[in-house]
Amino acid sequence: MESSWMESSWMESSWLETHWARPFYLTLVFCLALGLLQAIKLYLQRQRLLRDLRLFPSPPTHWLYGHSKLFKDGKMEILEKIVEKYPCAFPRWIGPFQAFLYIYDPDYAKTFLSRTDPKSNFLYKFMTASVGKGLVNLSGPKWSQHRRLLTPGFHFNTLKSFVEVMAQSVNIMLNKWEKICGSQNTLLDIYEHINLMTLDVLMKCIFSWETNCQTDSSHDNYVKATSEGSNILMQRLFNYFYHYDLIFKLSPLGHRLREVNKILHHHTDKIVKNRRNSLKDENKQTNTQKRKYRDFLDIVLSAQAENDSFTDADLWSEVNTFMVAGHDSVSAGISWLLYHLALYPEHQEKCREEIRAILGDGSSITWDQLSEMSYTTMCIKESLRLAPPAVSISRQLSKPITFPDGRSLPAGMTVVLSIWGLHHNPAVWENPEVFDPLRFSQECNKRHSHAYLPFSSGPRNCIGQNFAIAEIKVIVALILLRFQMRVEPTKPVVFVPYIFIKPKKGIYLHLKKLP
Repeated sequence: MESSWMESSWMESSWLETHWARPFYLTLVFCLALGLLQAIKLYLQRQRLLRDLRLFPSPPTHWLYGHSKLFKDGKMEILEKIVEKYPCAFPRWIGPFQAFLYIYDPDYAKTFLSRTDPKSNFLYKFMTASVGKGLVNLSGPKWSQHRRLLTPGFHFNTLKSFVEVMAQSVNIMLNKWEKICGSQNTLLDIYEHINLMTLDVLMKCIFSWETNCQTDSSHDNYVKATSEGSNILMQRLFNYFYHYDLIFKLSPLGHRLREVNKILHHHTDKIVKNRRNSLKDENKQTNTQKRKYRDFLDIVLSAQAENDSFTDADLWSEVNTFMVAGHDSVSAGISWLLYHLALYPEHQEKCREEIRAILGDGSSITWDQLSEMSYTTMCIKESLRLAPPAVSISRQLSKPITFPDGRSLPAGMTVVLSIWGLHHNPAVWENPEVFDPLRFSQECNKRHSHAYLPFSSGPRNCIGQNFAIAEIKVIVALILLRFQMRVEPTKPVVFVPYIFIKPKKGIYLHLKKLP
């Protein structure tokens, strides 16, 4: 009896375990099958990349990390060595299953930029959470629409009215420097000051907003957030595991980026809200006339009013894009120029002599005077060659491409034009690491049409390049009239390739007030 009961109990338990275990085993088998399919998919993806890139040799890769360890320190000198060893292009592997073709040859660049391939979704999708979808990462008809609507904001007649505003912001910074330095030779990290000053210029010129950010510390968090945000995005880009949204969002970097984005978005929302409130004023037309020009925000709001397809998300994205891109690119460009002029005092003095001959004591500066600064302009161009603010641009091929040497790639491949590599290519530039402004003199101007691309080229070139060059000229002219600059040998500058190239630990210069 007891034996029969035990047997019955065992059979019942076995039946329950079998029925309970069946869903578990089915789930396990299903997950294993999915994992196997994913593994096969990744294996085939790697084999396809190896096949497509077989014509392009590359530096040795790690089976898991790709080239990540090679570039882990972010030193641009590594790229320069690769450019010299591998002519025209090389595949850069990000992990075992993702690779881009980096190109840095002017003929390759010309072929690449003559096409209408869309921006690489893979590279630019990581920016969407921070800046939305604006001119930087839009493609197709929507990009064309936005470009057409926003171009009037950078018309020469508009830019002319900016010069006086730019000079006001520069003089605020220079007055701060005079208080810090007095009559003494003072070591100062100029990068943080340049960052605030270029933000001040952008807010006044593009958004007609007097923020007093150079004297009001409440904007410090925004400046720090833009720098940290670009750092996080680059870390994500070159870490294969962070390409998966779930892994990145659960990581400390993902959490920090969300905090950074809150700061950036709050700043953008404040800009738009401030203007919309002012437009409710009965005297808004008078206010517009007082400014003497329609600024970028006027044009964006008008575009939204006249085009139902231009949504609030579009408006927000374009304001955010111009805040980040317009601020970081110019602050990087002027900072590197000042560093190069401090590093080569003979060129600094030539620029100063030219500027004194044009501006006198610098009590005023006009648009027409900017075009007279020929030697200063050559120094600006040479500095942008050595340290282009945007180190690369990328496209995803919509159709196969064949380069001038006969090597080709299929559709779907991501191609990255390394502007840094192009500008430092010894096959393109003689002694590329030497600061030589005379490269850009009319007598020596026989370079390839696509050898120098600090603002890209073709229909997708930088919409704000004329604004940037004008701003850099105003800034450097007024600085050189009031200060002499020298480098500090114990604090060398290290380039770091974030979204825009930045100094790793600031730019320390000795500043001395001129009599």
